[in-house]
Amino acid sequence: MSEPWFKHGLRFQCTGCGKCCTGPSGYVFLSQIDFANLADHLQLSHEEFGKRYTRLVDGQPALLDAPGTDACIFLKDNQCSVYHARPVQCRTFPWWIHSIRTPEDWAETAERCEGINHPDAPLVPFVEIETQCATYLDNLIDQNFE
Repeated sequence: MSEPWFKHGLRFQCTGCGKCCTGPSGYVFLSQIDFANLADHLQLSHEEFGKRYTRLVDGQPALLDAPGTDACIFLKDNQCSVYHARPVQCRTFPWWIHSIRTPEDWAETAERCEGINHPDAPLVPFVEIETQCATYLDNLIDQNFE
């Protein structure tokens, strides 16, 4: 098995720009744990949280967009208003498998995220990238939500 192209790490540091929380290109899908954490954080029943903040997309719960926008409903002044309870999908960005498969995939993701390859960004070690990817993949498995 060959070594990954990013074996020496990759540069990334969140700049807090909020761009990853906006745009028509995707959804924030919720695992069972994400759903429960957000409901508890907002002190809502799971039923009430689901009614107020989610929709079903291909049978999976996903966060709503803020009314009249293509931004996450929890993005306020470019900051996550549920930061400490944010879903795994959000916590693990940009360490998603499709973002790091190749240098070209990483460069494409960087076009949408100013923290990737930012000159002041620290080098994130391979082991941390691997851990974040595993967390993201485990979360995908948990998204078999019924």
